[in-house]
Amino acid sequence: MLKLGILDQSIVPTGKTAVDAIEETIATVKLAEKLGYSRFWVSEHHNSTFIAGSTPEILMVKLADVTQHIRIGSGGVMLPNHSALKVAENFRMLETLFPGRIDLGIGRAPGGDRITAALLNPSNDFSEESYLKQLEYLQRFFTDTAATKYGPLLAVPQAPTIPAQWVLSSSGGSSKIAARFGMGLAVARFINGFAQPDIVEVYKKNFEASSQMAKPQALLSISVLCGETEEQAHDMRKFIDYVLVQFEQGRFDNFGDENYIRKYQFTLAEQERIHRNRGRVISGTKDEVKEKLLALASDFGVDEVIVSTMANNTSSRRRSFELLAEAFDLKPGE
Repeated sequence: MLKLGILDQSIVPTGKTAVDAIEETIATVKLAEKLGYSRFWVSEHHNSTFIAGSTPEILMVKLADVTQHIRIGSGGVMLPNHSALKVAENFRMLETLFPGRIDLGIGRAPGGDRITAALLNPSNDFSEESYLKQLEYLQRFFTDTAATKYGPLLAVPQAPTIPAQWVLSSSGGSSKIAARFGMGLAVARFINGFAQPDIVEVYKKNFEASSQMAKPQALLSISVLCGETEEQAHDMRKFIDYVLVQFEQGRFDNFGDENYIRKYQFTLAEQERIHRNRGRVISGTKDEVKEKLLALASDFGVDEVIVSTMANNTSSRRRSFELLAEAFDLKPGE
């Protein structure tokens, strides 16, 4: 049976605060563990009041502390924004505190705009070569093999285990990178609805076993909206369609309340963008969503899907997770 995880971006709905959003993320991870979801990832975004999740490595401490067995991870840490040594130490500390439960999902997108990314890490030149060097340094820090002309350089604390590492890919360019380093591959279809199964095929074909991963492991991430009725699913779908259109127009704040969006009339140009985004989202009743997810997972050759559910209504969002768990007969601890 298909395994399911959750990607939570700590969305700040209209009329709510960042504190509300983080509290909702905490409540959601408790619900996810209760329902039987396999893992719970949080993302890194910057320079937007709509998304409160800017520091996954800090939020993960709280999430792991209020749960018992569900895997907690980043989806992901945008590595070029940071020092590889600091990322290694952050996640070694997490692994020390919560051994065997930590996932380090790694991406190379800015997690916002390039100006913010440059301020986060002034040495960031946005090149693939630099990203590859950071990934190599990260492995050396995790295996205590980093050296300088002054002697060895250690990432502390030196936990006996290291977090499971996953490379995020939305266009396929990172599939060979994940394979080269012997990491897991997470295909971000919720970002690129045109991502195709060949991304996973290339990854599996080129995979080189590593000390952390003997065989290739791939999962798919997509936005999922599950409603009690077709009407409810339609309302949830309209919200995410609206938000994605606003994002593409460079608007990241003040989207209006639920009633405003429900009554909103899309322009022809916006309808075209929604059509192009259709591959990023699966919506419908639980039976419809289950059928679509199973077909998509089969096409991509994966046995795990991480769902992202962006909604302006907390109760509908939580119910979506519950309905999905019912559809796949998830069990706590599995």
